[in-house]
Amino acid sequence: MLTYHFRDKKEGSLYLQLYAFMKEDILAGRLTADYRLPSRRAFAKNLGISIVTVETAYEKLMAEGYIYSLPKRGYYVSRIDRSGVLRQIPQKAREKLAVSDLAGEEKAKIRFDFVNNAVLPGLFPFTAWARTMRGVISEQSRELVERSPGGGIWSLRKALSAHLLEFRGMEVDPGQIIVGAGTEYLYILLLQLLGRERLYAVEDPGYDKIAKIYRAGGVAVCHLPLDDKGISVRALEEREADIVHISPSHHFPTGIVMPVSRRYELLSWACARDGRYIIEDDYDSELRMDGKPVPTLRSMDPADKVIYINTFTKTLAPTIRIAYMVLPARLAERFYEDLGFYSCTVSNFQQYTLARFIETGSFGNHINRMRRYYKKVRDSLLRQIQSSEAFASCRIMEEDAGLHFLLKTGSPLTDQALKAKALALGIRISCLSDYYQDPETAPGGILLVNYSGIDPEQIEEAVRTLGLVLI
Repeated sequence: MLTYHFRDKKEGSLYLQLYAFMKEDILAGRLTADYRLPSRRAFAKNLGISIVTVETAYEKLMAEGYIYSLPKRGYYVSRIDRSGVLRQIPQKAREKLAVSDLAGEEKAKIRFDFVNNAVLPGLFPFTAWARTMRGVISEQSRELVERSPGGGIWSLRKALSAHLLEFRGMEVDPGQIIVGAGTEYLYILLLQLLGRERLYAVEDPGYDKIAKIYRAGGVAVCHLPLDDKGISVRALEEREADIVHISPSHHFPTGIVMPVSRRYELLSWACARDGRYIIEDDYDSELRMDGKPVPTLRSMDPADKVIYINTFTKTLAPTIRIAYMVLPARLAERFYEDLGFYSCTVSNFQQYTLARFIETGSFGNHINRMRRYYKKVRDSLLRQIQSSEAFASCRIMEEDAGLHFLLKTGSPLTDQALKAKALALGIRISCLSDYYQDPETAPGGILLVNYSGIDPEQIEEAVRTLGLVLI
């Protein structure tokens, strides 16, 4: 039977240590595809740990696609081929590897909005933010009026590097971080950096604004289909795309978490030809409701082919126009050579305030508070739905990550009729089909429920009203 020797608890929780040991053995090929793993009880007894510890480690491995389970038969190792990635890496390096906006009049009639990515005023840390800003103005007046480098002030990039290590397990050189006023601005920078002659691929279904920005920037865009593991690598090859923009940790809108096997397929695709890159949009990873955040694709990328992008839209507020990207080393060098003349588009006041907000631990505390809050909102919403007869034939899907989930209704109404009926009742909803290039090919009757802007005190009434749409 498998045996592992655990380190001191200071090295991490036992379940995380077990997860890391097994993940390493799987990637190294010591645990081969379809190998049957010990039962939770037998494994726990052999290792001298609790069944819960083994169960939690198995759940994390399964969530990330390293293992799978068969009903009444147990757990098995997944088939993972990362040879296409490893072939591209020198031996020495290899050895180190282990809905559109409503018009004002219509908007005023909306009582419950399950579409808008709003943050309720009470959730923004006004007191801590104001205190931090006063400290910055008092102590860094000289820096506030100096020109910011094109990539952003160093203290913010250094703070972001530390944040990524703590919350996403990523070791990032601050010099590879570029700060900008929103992801839209960063996308435009990438077009200039990567070239407009390339073919950019986006997910279908997906967040259509991304494709619109790329097209507005003068590049060709193709929409590629998803399967149950994420974007199709075969379609990438067939369309001969050069750049692919994906959200592997929590796909919008389907909620899919890309398993490790598909991640390595994508990395293999990127490594197969010079000039190919993956843009990893990690838009709401800090707000995963259950378990540890899924590791980033970039943290699995030894060939430096992934461009990582994140924003503070979800964690602070949409009006905090600060986003950042982590460039591969060679692209970071090219950025400063070719585009370093740009001034950073985020004011020094905001940059220094955010840097100190992160450094003092205020941001980490805020994220933990937001996570607890949104988990309560989601759980309350799910309880109300599950206890209502109006939703008896409905099925809730992908509720574990991010700030939205899917609700399969089974309604005989068309998606357009569902939305119109909801609007008449003062409720705004969107459907999964809204995010397909061809809505006719999309499954019907699946609602996308975004709960970030729903007042907890109104959940019961909001669910009751939503139920009327389905009757």
